[in-house]
Amino acid sequence: MKAITLARMDCKQVCEEIGDFVNAAVLETGSSGCVVGLSGGVDSSTAAALIKNGFDRHNAKLAKRDQKLELVGYILPSGINRTQDEGDAESVAAFLGVRYEIHRIEKLVESYNSTNPEAFDSNFHKGNMISRIRANVLSTKAATENKTLAGTGNKDEDFGIGYYTLFGDGAVHISPIAGLPKRLVREMAAYLGLDKQITQREPTAGLEPGQSDFKDLGYDYDVVELITAGLEQGFYKKALGQHEQIVPLIEKQIEKYNKTYGSSKFTSVQEVVEDVMERHLQAKRKMKILSPPTPRITLSYENPSEKDV
Repeated sequence: MKAITLARMDCKQVCEEIGDFVNAAVLETGSSGCVVGLSGGVDSSTAAALIKNGFDRHNAKLAKRDQKLELVGYILPSGINRTQDEGDAESVAAFLGVRYEIHRIEKLVESYNSTNPEAFDSNFHKGNMISRIRANVLSTKAATENKTLAGTGNKDEDFGIGYYTLFGDGAVHISPIAGLPKRLVREMAAYLGLDKQITQREPTAGLEPGQSDFKDLGYDYDVVELITAGLEQGFYKKALGQHEQIVPLIEKQIEKYNKTYGSSKFTSVQEVVEDVMERHLQAKRKMKILSPPTPRITLSYENPSEKDV
């Protein structure tokens, strides 16, 4: 059976390509830099580091009197977030040497009880409401500071399965890491010198108590990347459900879920393939509503080694 190839990258080249993309987008609109929401997770940390790297290269060429591009990080914890999240976000801001502010949004969230009490009856709807509240804060900060709002969604989440809140964390001006699957985001994070605690952190939206992406989805982003890459390379559903790269990976994910949560979310490889494919269609529908520009980046493809299968 034909192998599904996965993207590879030259970190230095892609880092510069993304930085140049951000610089061009900011300069085109005449804004003074970027605003980014820092959560302490690998996506927002990597996006911020890439932007800062691009700004530093641009600013180094300017005369002292010229206005330099600035990155500002906003940390917006709610009552659901762990204390560690805020600490991790602060440590990233300090590592990058950027100005940052912390604004706790719990009072904002609770104020919506007067207009949207129904949202408080569901963790799902309350979580999405929190995401939209954060987006409003960030958008307003960007507008009042004449800055561009940079998104932090990766390829697997935003464009693979649409795992984001429409008009929430998807409401951005530019999407710097949209071309990088989660695997390459982690690789880029390590290249940029981010702490291992950040690069290996378990993905979570931080919108519901005890939430993790794996718990919600029933599989990791390696599964999303492999299946969506297969779709892009012309594989159909039946072939994907029987593919020698996909079957052992998903079987391990199903076993991992059972051991972690004591129950089954999926019972077969085919069910997982179908779920990813359905979410992929949902992602495309979302993109028609809201589709921020993405950078051109250079990726190469090769057959995976035996250890990657």
